[in-house]
Amino acid sequence: MDFLKDKKHLHFIGIGGSGMFPIVQILHDRGYFITGTDNNEGDNVDRLRQMGIQVYLGHRPENIAGADLIVYSAAIQEDNVELTAARQSGAAVIGRAEMLGYLTRHYQDCVCVCGTHGKTTTTALLTQLLLEAGLDPSAVIGGKLPAIHGSGRSGKTELMVCESCEFQDTFLHLDPDVAVILNVDADHMEYFKTMEHVIASFHRFAEMSRKAVIYNKSDANTCQAMAGITGKDAISFGLAADCDYYPAEIRREGTGYSFDLMHRGEMLCRIRLAIPGRHNILNAVAACAAALYCGVAPGQLEELVPHFGGAQRRFQILGKRDGVVIADDYAHHPRELEVTLRTAMDLGFRQVWAVFQPFTFSRTALFLEEFARVLSIPDHAVLSEIMGGREKNTYGIHTKDLAEKIPGCVWFSTFKEISDYVLAHAQPGDLVITLGCGDIYKCANRMMGWPEHGNFDEK
Repeated sequence: MDFLKDKKHLHFIGIGGSGMFPIVQILHDRGYFITGTDNNEGDNVDRLRQMGIQVYLGHRPENIAGADLIVYSAAIQEDNVELTAARQSGAAVIGRAEMLGYLTRHYQDCVCVCGTHGKTTTTALLTQLLLEAGLDPSAVIGGKLPAIHGSGRSGKTELMVCESCEFQDTFLHLDPDVAVILNVDADHMEYFKTMEHVIASFHRFAEMSRKAVIYNKSDANTCQAMAGITGKDAISFGLAADCDYYPAEIRREGTGYSFDLMHRGEMLCRIRLAIPGRHNILNAVAACAAALYCGVAPGQLEELVPHFGGAQRRFQILGKRDGVVIADDYAHHPRELEVTLRTAMDLGFRQVWAVFQPFTFSRTALFLEEFARVLSIPDHAVLSEIMGGREKNTYGIHTKDLAEKIPGCVWFSTFKEISDYVLAHAQPGDLVITLGCGDIYKCANRMMGWPEHGNFDEK
């Protein structure tokens, strides 16, 4: 972290964001004086204050006073008054992705987990395995892990686990010693434009790894991304016996699965998953392969994997209301929705209600037919308005355009209307699952009778 050697006071604009919080944790633990700004109170802001960090509410130029380095989150607009003042101040100014990149360079063994689907679950499982095996990793995760009561931690070793997102090529700022590539699929196409560009970015990420790439040999796009990668260990995982690591003797056990973890024809141990979904078998194989590379023993994997109950917002069962089970999931891409909804339909509930919030106009327009197909899987589909994120609706796409393609689908403008409708029609024995990467979790909270901004970890 030579870049930071002459920096003492770091200021974070958007400090309460889930992506910023674990970075601040690590830097605070290393002795930097940190201040920050956010627009809203929240769980992360409360925890930051408990750490002794000054958090200002509301963006003002004077908040950056004395800072040697200002870091801003991706959610901060270019005309933000605090960011404008930072750029005029003469202090160094960088984005969150660049700051995370500097952090990864500090560790001698940084394991970066990327892929279009499954990043958070795999990163969270790997973090928990390394932690419980006594390896004390630092971690930056895209969702909250109950075992560490948050989305990151600061360890005392040279080992780091980092979720690595391909959105706008942000993962190319990182410095992986070990790259884990779960899969490569079409997403963020408003940026990448073509599948060839997506594959090229993952190829560059694989090239950047210094020691090893652990990759999904059962995924054709991942194999294309790996073409020509040399000079480091290439460790494959997948479903077939021609992979270095693969599952065998797969069996359904309760809501999860068990399997023999195989390594080049040799059984290492029996893995039992406490999390639902057949897709999580490969996520677990990838996490186990990475854990083994980091020094965890097969016997430890057999003991520790069942402890993992999932990351927050990954098929997270929140509880029951009047006999109706309410769950929440982050799925927002058609492929993710399909595996989540097929898992839900396979769990034996009377009926399944999918409450989906489309995220970004570009993704909704591009995958309209695919969304319609997968949202026809559950017994009932209920949609919210599209959450545009940073986009403007230049695509002329609206929720009703998707709803009209799904048999029996209804849609509403507000979470109150959605929750009132679902609670009035769902019956005991049903599953209601909210889906999306925006703020649809507030609807789940409302249906549970919790404050919309409540913290799932506290329930």
